[in-house]
Amino acid sequence: MPLLETTDYQKICPLCESDKVGMFYSSKQKNLRRNYFQCNICKLIFVPKKFHLSLQLETERYLTHNNNRNNKGYVDFLSRLWIELKPKLNSGSCGLDFGSGPGPVLAEIITEDGFNIETYDPIFQPNKKSLETHYDFITCSETIEHFKDPKKSISLLNELLLPGGWLGIMTGIVPKDSRFSDWYYQKDPTHISFYTNDTISWIGNWMHWEITIPRTNVILFKKPKNQT
Repeated sequence: MPLLETTDYQKICPLCESDKVGMFYSSKQKNLRRNYFQCNICKLIFVPKKFHLSLQLETERYLTHNNNRNNKGYVDFLSRLWIELKPKLNSGSCGLDFGSGPGPVLAEIITEDGFNIETYDPIFQPNKKSLETHYDFITCSETIEHFKDPKKSISLLNELLLPGGWLGIMTGIVPKDSRFSDWYYQKDPTHISFYTNDTISWIGNWMHWEITIPRTNVILFKKPKNQT
């Protein structure tokens, strides 16, 4: 696949819709030839649609992951988000695991802790009914980096969240202390939206959410109680 010329780029940021975007990095790896752009307003780094995988290739990639309950490393990894979010919740809270994947491991962990949880995944569990109600909390683990339209998807999460509710996100935040080209996270071809610390702050200001970052790559957003 040929790379875009530096003057031929996606001119609108998929998060804040600013036209102040420019070339950030060009990958020339054999199996990952694509360009990355950064918005000068919200600081999102994104891969233009031209370089997105087809649905079939994207699905095949997900199915190569050993993401199941028998994989202790994966369970421990997912638990990083839940360990931080759980103390914020009241007993009886109802939640949604958005982007639950082919095996809803996180939802199983949450259920075992006594919480009611629904699941949604656009590929593996496209249960539209789960998007027709509102929730006390939403988990979104290793998902927002796959968002093709982050503005639309984050707006949906806000709509699904009850006033005073919590949105727990886990994703790789763009590191400041290393080269982007060396960062393992950007080398996954299904990862197309990359969030800097400035992007997280922008999202919080945009949605009027309170932001807590309890540990690396875990972000907790709280929706105001007076916000519908």
